[in-house]
Amino acid sequence: MPPSPNEKSLPMAIYDIPLSRIDGSPAKLGEYRGKVLLVVNVASECGLTPQYEGLQNLYAAKRARGLEILGFPANNFGAQEPGSEAEIAAFCSTNYGVEFPMFAKISVVGSDRHPLYDALVAAQPEAVDADAMRKSLAEYGETPESRTDVMWNFEKFLVARDGRVIQRFAPDVTPEDPRLVKAVDDALKG
Repeated sequence: MPPSPNEKSLPMAIYDIPLSRIDGSPAKLGEYRGKVLLVVNVASECGLTPQYEGLQNLYAAKRARGLEILGFPANNFGAQEPGSEAEIAAFCSTNYGVEFPMFAKISVVGSDRHPLYDALVAAQPEAVDADAMRKSLAEYGETPESRTDVMWNFEKFLVARDGRVIQRFAPDVTPEDPRLVKAVDDALKG
């Protein structure tokens, strides 16, 4: 079935993009080929940080069906992820019982944006229903450089088992949001 206008294929090379796990060991997305991925840029000192709990609950509920949540700490927004990888890992484990895979800190915007986020943004240039989040950020004097940029911490990219980016969710779409849960369930069926 060809992708709908809302679903764009990632280059197969995305599975070969070098990554580092939070413990410093090398990784590639290819390890998760055939699974549904929810890729999230995370931060420990953000107003949205409590989403870790919902992400862990979603992971626990749907991992056996093939969901992998992949957390990518980023210090791009308000310097809200200042810690080292060891500090981030300890924070996530101690405060939220995070069991889903976490990776080394990366940049998700700007000239040093990680190649993974280059590929994700190219495949899904804008989050759906992002206007409320954009307005909220503007009230705090925060405006993404481009409409395609990741807006803030906890933006989510949903990737199908075959590598298609199914949807991109604004940071204020929580892991419990019915739209996100339905999209994940539909992807798991596919």
